Amino acid sequence: MASGEGTGDSKAAGAGMEVQEAELCLDLTSCELHDLSEVEIPPTLEELDLTANRLTAVDPRIGHLPRLRKLSFRQNLLDDDAVAPLFTWDAIAGLQEIVLRDNKLTKIPDASKFKGLLVFDVSFNELSSLNGLSKVSSTVKELYFSKNEVPKMEELEHFHALELLELGSNRLRECVALEELYLSHNGIQKMEGLSMLQNLRVLDVSSNKLTAIEDIEPLTRLEDLWLNDNQIPSLSGIESALSGSREKLTTIYLERNPCAKTPNYSSTLKEIFPNLEQIDSDMLA
Repeated sequence: MASGEGTGDSKAAGAGMEVQEAELCLDLTSCELHDLSEVEIPPTLEELDLTANRLTAVDPRIGHLPRLRKLSFRQNLLDDDAVAPLFTWDAIAGLQEIVLRDNKLTKIPDASKFKGLLVFDVSFNELSSLNGLSKVSSTVKELYFSKNEVPKMEELEHFHALELLELGSNRLRECVALEELYLSHNGIQKMEGLSMLQNLRVLDVSSNKLTAIEDIEPLTRLEDLWLNDNQIPSLSGIESALSGSREKLTTIYLERNPCAKTPNYSSTLKEIFPNLEQIDSDMLA
C-alpha cells in the first residue's frame, strides 16, 4: 500500500471489506478518521475498535448495535460532552468492555446502564477524582485509571469481582476503603503499592511470579492471604512481613511454592500465626 494521502481511506475500506464476511468485528485502528461518515457499520457487530483515530464525536449508529460487547475509543479526541450520548443508548446496554483510554475526559461518565460490564478503561485522561465510579457495575473485573490526576482512591468497595486495578501515575495520598483485592494470574514479580490499602481483609496474589513477601506489613486488617503458586523460596522473613496482621490473619495459602516443601512447614506457620485456621486447601491442589 502506498504511503501518504489516502492511506486512512484505504485502511477504512479494507476493514470494511473484512467485516462483510463475518459482520462481527470491525477494526479501524489507525485509520486517521475524523468521523465515521464513510464507514459502513453492520448492525450485527460484536466488537468495534476505533483506536488511534481523530474522532471528536461518537457516531449515533453505534447506539443501534444490540450485539455490541466490546468498544474501544482509545487514543482519540473525545471529551465529556462527546461521550455522554454513548452512556444513554439502551440498545448497547449489553456492552462488556468500554475503552476510553487516552482522550480528554475530566470526569467519569455515568456507566450505570451497563449491568454486565467487565472491563472499564479511562486511563490517560484528565480525571481529577474517582467520583461516579460507584455507578459502574460491580461485575467489573478490570479497572484502568492510570495517568490521571486522581488524589484519592474512593468508591471502590462494591467491586467484589475485581481482578485487576490499575491506578499508577496519579496523585494518590490517601488510603482506599477497598477490602478485597484479587490479582491472581497477572505475572506479578514484586508487590508494590499495597501499603496504602490499609483496609484490605483479603489479598489474592496467587499464581504470579513472586519471590518474596513484601510491602504488606502495614496491612493490619488482613485476614486471608493467597500466595500459592508463586516462587517464594523460604519462610524466612514471613513473620516480620506479616507482623501487622498477626492477630487477624486466619488463612494463608502458600502451597506450590518452594517454601512449602521445607520440613515442618505447616507447624512453623501455626507457631508464627496462632490464629490460623487454614494453611493449604485441597481445592487448590
